[in-house]
Amino acid sequence: MRRVSRRAFTVAALSALVTAGDARALPRRAAGGEMRGMWLATEFRRDWPSRAVLPAAVQRAELCAYLDTAVRRRLNTVFFQVRPSADALWPSPYEPWSQFLTGTQGKDPGWDPLGTAVQEAHARGLELHAWFNPYRVATHTDLTRLAAGHPARRHPDWVVAYGGKLYYNPGMPQVRMFVEDAILDAVRRYPVDGVHFDDYFYPYPVAGGVFDDDEAYAAYGGGFASRAAWRRHNTDLLVRETATRVHALRPTARFGVSPFGVWRNAENDPRGSHTRAGVQAYDDLYADTRAWVRSGWLDYICPQIYWNIGFPAADYATLVPWWAEVTRGTRVQLYVGEALYKAGDLAQPDAWQDPEELSRHLGLAARYPQVRGHVFFAAKEVRADPAGAMARVVADHYGQPARPPR
Repeated sequence: MRRVSRRAFTVAALSALVTAGDARALPRRAAGGEMRGMWLATEFRRDWPSRAVLPAAVQRAELCAYLDTAVRRRLNTVFFQVRPSADALWPSPYEPWSQFLTGTQGKDPGWDPLGTAVQEAHARGLELHAWFNPYRVATHTDLTRLAAGHPARRHPDWVVAYGGKLYYNPGMPQVRMFVEDAILDAVRRYPVDGVHFDDYFYPYPVAGGVFDDDEAYAAYGGGFASRAAWRRHNTDLLVRETATRVHALRPTARFGVSPFGVWRNAENDPRGSHTRAGVQAYDDLYADTRAWVRSGWLDYICPQIYWNIGFPAADYATLVPWWAEVTRGTRVQLYVGEALYKAGDLAQPDAWQDPEELSRHLGLAARYPQVRGHVFFAAKEVRADPAGAMARVVADHYGQPARPPR
């Protein structure tokens, strides 16, 4: 009889436990660290600050309270949105102060939120990753509503109106360089532990909308087989150049992206996942996220796998092993973006009414050694936890503190 190693037996046993649905029986991975993160969103004051007009001391206290929440939930990393819409949560020489701090874009809030967040996070043993949205300018189309001196007002030719919003044009090299310079200013000023992009590159499709980049395509699109290929090249350049510049400026900082959870459906590309998603990052956002991993441009990737186990169009249990295979053999760490905000939401599928759903996610992901942790959207739900899903995750999986992966 062939001898079965202890390790092989253990893996088989753990797989059986997951199949049986007993996520709590799984030990947590300790070697090499584990990502336990939360996103802290500031666009529209989604998580913080609670109101537009607050004294600086109150804003600071609210921010620190969220850091305390992360510690209490045994998390180790906060992804803090510091450039939500071509603005800044630090005294940037490139872009105006964010309107989400005071209600008025360009108005000095009287303190430095990013500098404070880095200092206070480190004091609590947390990592702080600065989260940037590269191209969104405004959630309206009126340039005159932007702060006087806003770069988009000085360079209206950089801007495209689409779907009721304003975006910088990713196809213009001067735009890409400006965006990178604005981001690198924060990296130069503060000892951030990471630089983080979310899923917004080219905007999500809007029915009947046309993203008018004709002039840029005529000027810079020569030599590409299609406009789509040119757009993907533009996004590739942003990602590759930002990674290179971040590492050159601050070698200890990591660079990562949290893309839409589906790269491509297998019916469109045999390398894709067996999903039927209506949006595909490669085709609709012009983000070739798989290539970024395979090329080693990222330190980590954190796909937003915001669907429940068994969801027909995009099953969590299908996408986790697909991403694990993409990262296998690379230096790119895989974290899974988790939709904590869906837990208990009656508008979501029935699976999300069960507070055990997210805990089962972590149990399933533990079967794949490429998965180095999870990041939860978002901070408000980590704190309030109306459905008890976060408490269940902590009880089942976060019995002891863990350091982040390095």
